[in-house]
Amino acid sequence: MLNNYLPIAVLVIMATGLAFMVVFLGHTIGPRRPSARKSAPYESGMQPIGPGTRQMPVRYYLVAVLFILFDIEVIFFLPWAVVFRQLGLFGLIEMFIFIIILLIGYIYAWRMGALEWD
Repeated sequence: MLNNYLPIAVLVIMATGLAFMVVFLGHTIGPRRPSARKSAPYESGMQPIGPGTRQMPVRYYLVAVLFILFDIEVIFFLPWAVVFRQLGLFGLIEMFIFIIILLIGYIYAWRMGALEWD
């Protein structure tokens, strides 16, 4: 049974090894001539105003993570819909439980103000 996964394991090991080797070789062999001009921020040919790094509010990341979280959970509806008739009443009850858990998380995020956009 595990012999079927051997090519996948070899591929993962080779890809990981190649990635580490490329990063290592680029770090050891690559040119290193840092200068103030190379370290300066660049904005479409314009002289930059202010620092090159700005502090971003956490709200942007929170909304992005919530979007990804709910988007990935909604993906589970497609396989359920494909085998809906085979699952019968058990599958319907399980999906209702899943939807209720999703709604509880959504309501919690809504009440905590995570979906507010200022």
